[in-house]
Amino acid sequence: MPHSKLLHGRAAATVNDPRWPRVLARDASADGQFFYSVKTTGVYCRPSCGARPARPENVAFHLTTADAAAAGFRPCKRCKPDQPPLAEQHAGLVARLCRQIEQAEAPPTLDELAAAAGISSFHLHRVFKAVTGLTPRAYAAAHRAKRVRSELDRAGRVTDAIYDAGYNSNGRFYAEADNLLGMTPSDYRAGGTNTEIRFAIGECSLGAILVAASARGICAILLGDDPDALARDLQDRFPKASLIGADAGFEATVARVVGLVEAPRLGHDLPLDVRGTAFQQRVWQALREIPAGQTASYAEVAQRIGAPTSMRAVAQACGANALAVAIPCHRVVKSDGALSGYRWGVARKRSLLDREAQA
Repeated sequence: MPHSKLLHGRAAATVNDPRWPRVLARDASADGQFFYSVKTTGVYCRPSCGARPARPENVAFHLTTADAAAAGFRPCKRCKPDQPPLAEQHAGLVARLCRQIEQAEAPPTLDELAAAAGISSFHLHRVFKAVTGLTPRAYAAAHRAKRVRSELDRAGRVTDAIYDAGYNSNGRFYAEADNLLGMTPSDYRAGGTNTEIRFAIGECSLGAILVAASARGICAILLGDDPDALARDLQDRFPKASLIGADAGFEATVARVVGLVEAPRLGHDLPLDVRGTAFQQRVWQALREIPAGQTASYAEVAQRIGAPTSMRAVAQACGANALAVAIPCHRVVKSDGALSGYRWGVARKRSLLDREAQA
């Protein structure tokens, strides 16, 4: 067979292989599924390698690194296919840094974390956020908030809890307490004592609806079939709060919320009391930025908050949302467009999306 025809045949075989487009796209999701070698350089690479694409007639595919090595190829020094995938390396590095943050008496600075990781501060900041969805500073704040809650449940005095959680002064803690806890430390320890939550249960086209509000704004919009179950859910959230039945003034707020359920495309200007971790709040803000009538996948939301590998955590944040429709977790769907689980039922999710799709 003439040499030119042989090369043409090899090139055609490569171009027609479904793995070739993934190499041209430098598809990181294909890493570990296969490797490719380049005859002219004698190396083998990951699909995501950033090297200039080789001519297809010089490319061969291998299932494992062992297969590529057995064929006489050496690992590429750029993408290092014989080492764990970069995402796995980053995850391991960030896990170690998270433990360092959690065990430190005071939050480490970005420079201190970068020195421990052996990379630049800029690169560390980017990698940490990509893996966790948070900056190192935000992660440290979220961990401190968790410690505060734990210490308030355990310690005999609020002051002891503040210092045991890593705060070096009462003043600094109290400046952050409202955002951390949504109430004073003493009230938090008492399960919401001295916190007034006004609420009402009514009916809308999607079934029973509970609307509750604190002094800061609406803190719960719950949907369901059983009004009693909705009331128990609210009691579980604030076991010792003063739950006050609606008065005439609050009924107007409930009517606005019901209007939002009936016509979600119209949006709202209701004040919200949004309580959650730093990551959850990032997700919920991203949900509020999805226009009515449109949807986004969990992967797309993860990309928008700068945490492309955190699809599962995004789904968990959607499930933790207690403000139905106001924080539109119903606009998040699977990558193929299918409707996935919804805290208040897939049928309600479909109904809300259908209403928004109407002009």
